Amino acid sequence: MGRTPSRIGLLVGPALALAGCGGGGQATVPSSHAPTTIRVTSPAFASGAAIPRRFTCAGAGAAPPLRWSGVPARARALALTVEDPDAPGGTFVHWIVFDIPASARGLAGATPPPGAHQARNSAGSTGWTPPCAPPGRPHHYLFTLYALDAPLSQPNGTNAAIVRAGIARAAVARGQLVGSFSR
Repeated sequence: MGRTPSRIGLLVGPALALAGCGGGGQATVPSSHAPTTIRVTSPAFASGAAIPRRFTCAGAGAAPPLRWSGVPARARALALTVEDPDAPGGTFVHWIVFDIPASARGLAGATPPPGAHQARNSAGSTGWTPPCAPPGRPHHYLFTLYALDAPLSQPNGTNAAIVRAGIARAAVARGQLVGSFSR
């Protein structure tokens, strides 16, 4: 005689399976609904290339300058995430800047424009944390810009997971620049 699964088992099993998919609980923003229409570039490095030493922990640790184009007219704010999906404990959030004015066309460095806010990163601080891959194979750093249909209206230091959830709800377009770093 077969057993019929309980309702609790039917709910708990999938929930546990999904909980294990996060790679250390630092999953990237689910943005499959946001088309890739924004072009993100840096005068410091080309997409797919190595990030220059001065923008990493092996150098001055400055944030690289970023430029973008193709932000849709309906965007009311922008958000930038910088993440390392190759980190040993799961995706490491290096920086999240949100509520960037939709009229902005780039960032000169680690100082966000007036009105923008920064989430707490995986290092536990608010602001830019430079790439610092452990010795071994290269790590990839995803600089992803999202166009949002509304500002997130969260304060500086908000937990990254809360900000990422807001980005996932409000994203109408995105673009990405990928850099690598190894020691």
